[in-house]
Amino acid sequence: MNEQQFLKLIAGQPIPGGRLLRFLLRVVSWPYAAVMTVRNRLFDWGLRRVHSPTVPVISVGNLTTGGTGKTPVVARVVQQLQQAGLKPGIVSRGYRSLDDAGNDERRVLDVLCPGVPHVQNRDRAAAVEIAVAEHGCNVIVADDAFQHRRLGRTLDIVLIDATNPWGYGAILPRGLLREPRSGLRRADLIAVTRADLVEPASLDAIWRDIRRFSPDAPRVEIAFQPTGLRSLLIHAASEHVTGVVHPTATQSADDEPASDASASRPRRAVVFSGIGNPDAFRATVETLGLDVAAFRAFPDHWHYSETDLTELAALATEHSADLLLTTLKDLVKLRDLPQPATEIAAVEIVAVATVGDAVFRAAITQRVIEQSVGNVR
Repeated sequence: MNEQQFLKLIAGQPIPGGRLLRFLLRVVSWPYAAVMTVRNRLFDWGLRRVHSPTVPVISVGNLTTGGTGKTPVVARVVQQLQQAGLKPGIVSRGYRSLDDAGNDERRVLDVLCPGVPHVQNRDRAAAVEIAVAEHGCNVIVADDAFQHRRLGRTLDIVLIDATNPWGYGAILPRGLLREPRSGLRRADLIAVTRADLVEPASLDAIWRDIRRFSPDAPRVEIAFQPTGLRSLLIHAASEHVTGVVHPTATQSADDEPASDASASRPRRAVVFSGIGNPDAFRATVETLGLDVAAFRAFPDHWHYSETDLTELAALATEHSADLLLTTLKDLVKLRDLPQPATEIAAVEIVAVATVGDAVFRAAITQRVIEQSVGNVR
């Protein structure tokens, strides 16, 4: 059973033997949920040691597996810290690292936050110490660290994906929840991401659920707004991912004006991704005014091969498409592969707080930046 079939199964879609399989997965989820509950209680009661870093730590995490948009939110937090005159560093586990350059999230953050130290280590407490001692960082952003409770933190930001907020309503492996929703009680700030992709009534329902566990949570909602296309070009130097080129329905990715003959035609693209929420990416692409000829979803954290690119290029030729379009997370994994004749580009997005922007900024300013400045003094 591949990832897409598994997601159909836990989503409750009809498949042969689905009811029995879902029951078995639910039975397996009970001991997992029990272990997570006991583990959290041990930390809550002070029976498990928490490492207290010498600098403030902001954790950006979630309750579910898969994509809630942590990477662009991490980039936004880092940029705000830089604007305040601080030297942030990023730490993460480094899940499924590609090579010494790190995993796909690190490669993306290297593009979005150039020059910002990023230490990947399963022991995030050790990663923080390295970032401070070797890189001189005075504040740390911990990517995907909500469940890594051994690392003390100044601010816990939890992201909830509006398009699938509770991971099909069940704990792993029956659903996608890493821990029960009661874990939201630990959050300092809760933000609903991809809020622009669901109806207002659905957002209201999500917030009602959130406030069962965090009654005073201010309403913060984030949209991932596309700002352009980032092309992939191969150079002799180490810089492989080029600058942003803004897409329109009538311009090509090198930003040259379209000819009169093609002025009324949008670019035709084959879209692909290997992320946790491919449907959300597809919805974003549909806002760009492109002619989407085909869409292919690979498993999350997919390691692309030359064969994959050859097949995608053939699909583009079959559909008379002049563009292979993907996410930045996927694009950075393609730079070392032989490139097809068809242009490859990624949708460049930024995290925009459409509701509660002032709350989001103030949380970082009041609880993190002030502490950082105090430490410097």
